[in-house]
Amino acid sequence: MHHTLTFRNLMFVLLLIGINSACNDEKTTGTDFDRAGMLTTYADQLIIPAFTDLQLKVTALQTSWASFESNLDTSALKQVQNAWEAAFLSWQHANAYNFGPAGEAGLNKSLVEEIGVFPSNVTQIEDYISAQDFTLNNANRDTRGFLALDYLLYFKSDKLRNDAARRAYTGAVIQHLKQRIDQVVSGWSTYRATFLASTGTEAGGSTSLLYNAFVQSYESIKNYKVGLPAGKRPGQTAPEPTLVEAYYSGLSFKALQAHLETINAIYNGQTGTSVVHPGFKSYVNSVVGGPTLVAATEAQWLQVKVALSLVPNKPVLSELMAAGDTNVDALHTELQKQTRFFKSDMSSLLGIAITFSSGDGD
Repeated sequence: MHHTLTFRNLMFVLLLIGINSACNDEKTTGTDFDRAGMLTTYADQLIIPAFTDLQLKVTALQTSWASFESNLDTSALKQVQNAWEAAFLSWQHANAYNFGPAGEAGLNKSLVEEIGVFPSNVTQIEDYISAQDFTLNNANRDTRGFLALDYLLYFKSDKLRNDAARRAYTGAVIQHLKQRIDQVVSGWSTYRATFLASTGTEAGGSTSLLYNAFVQSYESIKNYKVGLPAGKRPGQTAPEPTLVEAYYSGLSFKALQAHLETINAIYNGQTGTSVVHPGFKSYVNSVVGGPTLVAATEAQWLQVKVALSLVPNKPVLSELMAAGDTNVDALHTELQKQTRFFKSDMSSLLGIAITFSSGDGD
């Protein structure tokens, strides 16, 4: 009996040692990860290049608009539309970095709120044009930005050639767009050092800011670019196809594809088609339980990509939603399943608190 108890005691001690060792591993494995290197990847390989490209594209939009105003012909207007499309798709690669210089400051809301709100309030836009109020000195952010231009440049666009007030308002929206993006690009030139120096995971730290912006951007795709116009949000009983992003240009699906590409790039720490430096995937892989979560995350992301590939390119996304297309429904379902991996599981494993409210319950 004495030997049995001794053996049991020995096994108990060994068990405690094992548990303690595992706990210590869990505490130390993640802290060994090079978060400073990860933040450098994001700043220099993804964020600053995305905003710089957006600035170039919006500058080209402003130049094409000036050319149109000088001759007012249809070919010049087409050049403006082409420049807007290039800038708008570039925006899909920058709109996830909604913090730091792109965050709220003073009277400015975040960059997404300032230039990316949809759907546009077309009634209010028309009221401002009628009143010849081109100041944009108001809180109606759904009357400016990229999606106001979606309306102004594509809905009865011939009006622009014949209506000076309409042109004045459009020009003011373009100028506001460029001003806000110039501020963000300029801001990152000094904010970069602050971003790289904050290597902790606490709320307000760079890793937390980036991670929360990443998740919130992903949820905006699921909830508002797909869920809302498809009629999947709480209180909706049917699709509301006019609520898609870029309803008037019909560029909704291309924008959706580009935005999902950006989410994928942020998760992987990726530029182009190759992974260049550690990103969130590497970070998750470095902690206890991480490889299992990465495998589950990537398996579900593959399902999202398959679902996206099955959504037809034609007709436009709003028409597919109006028809209750089953492929759109399936995409929303797969996006919904992805949420737990990006949001709940990842935040728990990395010890990063979710600091925004999606009003989604998940």
